[in-house]
Amino acid sequence: MRERYKVVSLFSGAGGLDLGFELVGDYRILLASDIKGFMARTYEVNFKKWRGYPQIVQGDVANLHFEGLEADVVIGGPPCQDFSILRASTAERSGITVRRGRLYSYFVKALAILKPRAFLFENVPGLVTANEGIAYKTILDDLANLNLRWDEVRSSLGEVSDCEVPSYHIIFAKVVNAAHFGVPQNRRRLIIVGLRSDLVKKGSEPHLTFREILEEGKSIFRKSPLTPIEAFEGRPFSELQDVYEQVMREYDGIWLDVGSAEAKRWKKEVWDKLTFDVVKDYMTIHSLKEADLEHAVKAHRQVLAELKYLGTSVSSLKLADGSCLPPAEPPEVKEKVRMIPPGENFAFTVGTRWELRKKGVSQIYRRLHPLKPSYTVVGYGGGGMAMYHYARSRSALSSREKARLQTFPDSFTFVGSYSNMKAEIGEAVPPLLANRLALALSATLRTLEN
Repeated sequence: MRERYKVVSLFSGAGGLDLGFELVGDYRILLASDIKGFMARTYEVNFKKWRGYPQIVQGDVANLHFEGLEADVVIGGPPCQDFSILRASTAERSGITVRRGRLYSYFVKALAILKPRAFLFENVPGLVTANEGIAYKTILDDLANLNLRWDEVRSSLGEVSDCEVPSYHIIFAKVVNAAHFGVPQNRRRLIIVGLRSDLVKKGSEPHLTFREILEEGKSIFRKSPLTPIEAFEGRPFSELQDVYEQVMREYDGIWLDVGSAEAKRWKKEVWDKLTFDVVKDYMTIHSLKEADLEHAVKAHRQVLAELKYLGTSVSSLKLADGSCLPPAEPPEVKEKVRMIPPGENFAFTVGTRWELRKKGVSQIYRRLHPLKPSYTVVGYGGGGMAMYHYARSRSALSSREKARLQTFPDSFTFVGSYSNMKAEIGEAVPPLLANRLALALSATLRTLEN
C-alpha cells in the first residue's frame, strides 16, 4: 500500500476542503485549524470517524508553530480582505507598496517553514480583480518566488526568524465553477496550485497532467449541470416528471395575483414556453442536444450515487443534529415569498402589496429553479440574503438542503444553532469540488515520483 501524502490544513472551517481530500484515499490530514470554536467542533465530530484523524486546533493561526512538523501538502483558503495598496500606481510593480493581509501571510509562513511538495490555495474570485488586480498578482509573485519574497512577507508578520525557503512552480491559477464538476450550485472559486520547484524536472509539464485529470468527466456537467431537484429528491431529472410537474403547476396564475410588470414578463417569457415535461424543459433550459441526453442522465446518476444521495430524498431524512428542520420565519415573509416563482427574486413583487425590499441590496429573496444549479450558498447575511425552495409551499431552505447543494454527505453532522450551521455550510468548499482537485493533485504528484 503506497504511503499517503501528509496534509496540513489552515483556515479549515467545518472541513469541506479537507473532506474532499480525505475521500480520495491518497492523503492523511495531520493538522487542521480554525479560529471559530463551533467550526472546530463540527470538524472534530466528523473527522474523528477517520482512522488517525487529524489534530484539530481551535485558535488564532498566529499561534500555530510548524517547526518539527512534516507535510507534503498545505491547503487552505485564508481570508484576504485586509490586502491594501498604499500607493496607487499600476505602472510597474516597483511603484506599488503592498500591505499583505496578515492571514494570507500565515499561509505563506506555513510554506516557508514546512516546505511541502505542493500547496492548494482557495479563495473568492473577487480577489483576481481587487485593487486593480494588484493583490492577486502579489500573491502569485509571492508563491512562485517565495525564496525571494519571504523577507518581505515575514516583515508583515513582525517575525524575524530565518530559514531556507523554497520557490514554487504554479501549475494552476484559475477561477472555477463548482457546477462544472457536478455540484448542483453555481459557485465560483479561485484555485491556485503549486509544486515545489525542485521537484519539477526541466522539460516536464505537470500543469498538463493536473489539468487533464481535472477536466476528466467535466464537459458533460458544463452542458448538463446537476440541479437542486435532483439533489433534494436523490434521483436524476429523467425520473422526476411527477415531482417537477407538481412543483411548476403550483405557480399557475401567479402573474394575475401579483400583477407587476415583472410578473407579466415572466408569464410571456417563461411560463408560456414551459412544456411541463421535465426532460424537454431541462433540455431547452440548457440547450442540451438529444445525442447528449443519455450521457447526461448517466453522469447525474453516477454523481448522486457517489454522494450517497441516490434513492434517498432529503425530505425523508431525520437527523439528530437538527439540520433537517427549516428555520422559523415570520408568516408575512412566507406569504410574500409565495408570490415569487422559480428563478425569480424580490423584483417580481416590486410595486405590489407583496413587495420585498432591502435598501441598497439587489438579488435578494431568490427562489431556486428546480432545473438550474442553485445560487451560491452563503454563510452569513439575513433579510432575504438566503435563497428559497423551488416549491411554492416552501420558504427558506433547511441546513441539510443547503448541505446537499454543497455536496456534503448526509452522514456529515453539523454542530450548533441554525446560524452556526449556515456559516459552517456556506463558508465551505464543496467537498465534491475539493475531491476533484485533490484527485488531480495526487495524480500529478505521483508522476513526479516516476
